[in-house]
Amino acid sequence: MASAISANRAELLAIATSVATEKMIDKAIVIEAMEEAIQKSARNRYGAENDIRAKLDPRTGDLRLWRVVEVVEEVEDYFKQVDLKAAQKLDANAKLGDFIVDPLPPVDLGRIDAQSAKQVIFQKVRDAERERQYEEFKDRQGEIITGVIKSVEFGHVIVNLGRAEGVIRRDQQIPREAARVGERVRAWIMKVERQNRGPQIFLSRAHPEFMKKLFAQEVPEIYDGVIEIKAAARDPGSRAKIGVISRDSSIDPVGACVGMKGSRVQAVVQELQGEKIDIIPWSEDTATFVVNALQPATVSRVVIDEEESRIEVVVPDDQLSLAIGRRGQNVRLASQLTASAIDIMTEAEASEKRQKEFAERSKMFEEELDVDETLSQLLVAEGFSELEEVAYIEMAELAGIEGFDEELAEELQSRATEALERREEANRETRRALGVEDALAEIPHLTEAMLVTLGKAGIKTLDDLADLATDELIAKKRQEQRRRDNSAPRRDARPEDKGGVLGEYGLSEDQGNEIIMAARAHWFEDEPANEEAADADSSQ
Repeated sequence: MASAISANRAELLAIATSVATEKMIDKAIVIEAMEEAIQKSARNRYGAENDIRAKLDPRTGDLRLWRVVEVVEEVEDYFKQVDLKAAQKLDANAKLGDFIVDPLPPVDLGRIDAQSAKQVIFQKVRDAERERQYEEFKDRQGEIITGVIKSVEFGHVIVNLGRAEGVIRRDQQIPREAARVGERVRAWIMKVERQNRGPQIFLSRAHPEFMKKLFAQEVPEIYDGVIEIKAAARDPGSRAKIGVISRDSSIDPVGACVGMKGSRVQAVVQELQGEKIDIIPWSEDTATFVVNALQPATVSRVVIDEEESRIEVVVPDDQLSLAIGRRGQNVRLASQLTASAIDIMTEAEASEKRQKEFAERSKMFEEELDVDETLSQLLVAEGFSELEEVAYIEMAELAGIEGFDEELAEELQSRATEALERREEANRETRRALGVEDALAEIPHLTEAMLVTLGKAGIKTLDDLADLATDELIAKKRQEQRRRDNSAPRRDARPEDKGGVLGEYGLSEDQGNEIIMAARAHWFEDEPANEEAADADSSQ
């Protein structure tokens, strides 16, 4: 490249064409790099203060070199200015304020200048090559690509993709998969980032999307959109589950994905190093899909708790280990597949839980309503679980319970209302003892019980509450699924997310926003008064 500057016209064009072809970049970029290199070298020769330009004709190879000067009445900068008399010798039509061209003779570059020019050209070409690589791969994110393993550095696999390099980070590799230099490897393009050192192409073999794309390659119905993979979950290198649905009732989605004698699914399994794949029919009905997702275990029943975002699954005693899977794998994958926290329990545990809840609710009604055990148990049996349900249910509905009449229903509602008032008063006293100011009690949607919870969390003034974001106030706790080991029925639950301060009360986002805005209202009320005081001070 050093000879490019002193080469004849034909050689300059030949070099530009050769570099552009080799690096797969636009020839105009190489020509521009050469011009920039010549300009830099010319400034070194004639003085860096000069505004020197170079132009290389891409067709003929002619090189023009000139400096740009301004026509002024009195010259202050001899490098960039010229007086009118001297300017008109260069251009007869020159007048004050014009910028004119002062041609320069071609420079004969020395060894140091040529080396500097070479570096400029290389840098320009390298930048163009990086930009070309980014433009080529940025729209290919989400595709499967094949490359050759170039090296393994600190556990990360560097893959030669032809005109660029990608990296499979350690956490995106299939565990226990050996990466050998020179071997071909398929991976999913997870992310393409533009960075100073060039585009970074992050690949993955562990992501569920990689498995989905492999099925699209092996199953024509998925590629054509007749069958859709609605959900996928993986324990890379061990086991996976996919939920599939067919848009054509005549095509079995599971059978199509399995293929004749398992040929289609086996092709994916081999690529994933023997990863076992459960193909499950997807269903809009959450309970049905959960039952399918827990295959091969048999499920007795499913209870969905929408408020807590939990799914309670009851299985026969002999199906417990199968439902949970080795080290909790089956239930974990089912949870990921359904995007729900799944709690597995046996028939015996479910029965014990129901009996415990029945006893607790019966005891609560017995104490709060001052009724006998039979009546409290009857209320629970009819589906009542809270005092509010008894207090605010339609009178006719309560009186319509077998063995009840209107007089008993009226008395029960009266006692439920009184019990709620007692609770409210007790909470009010606790709230005040905690130092929660009365102004918070005026905010909509906040009950005394909520105020006690706020007080225990250290939120005692309007400013304390106003400083919270809505999520910090109302976000629900995410119940983590319970896991069990095959060897013991003991639960191994991870810690819960703390959620919002009032997450347990089921407030909606709109209610949360209204509470926060009401707490901040006094900030805006103070503003006019502050502005008036400031105006009064300035007038004095």
